[in-house]
Amino acid sequence: NYLPQASSLQAAIKEKYGITATLEEGHGGIFEVFIDGQRVYSNQVTHRFPRDEEIFAKIDAARAAGR
Repeated sequence: NYLPQASSLQAAIKEKYGITATLEEGHGGIFEVFIDGQRVYSNQVTHRFPRDEEIFAKIDAARAAGR
């Protein structure tokens, strides 16, 4: 169950960027992060939960690209 970790990441995103991330319950232990409809992280690839800094880097890259 990734809900506690996901909630913590959601709070970190809110604190750093002022963005309220949407959490959607999935199935089978899948945890994915989407930015503007594009998947930028999947634990099906990494086989672990992301560190906050990894997601922050994805957000920064999306902002730099104008998304």
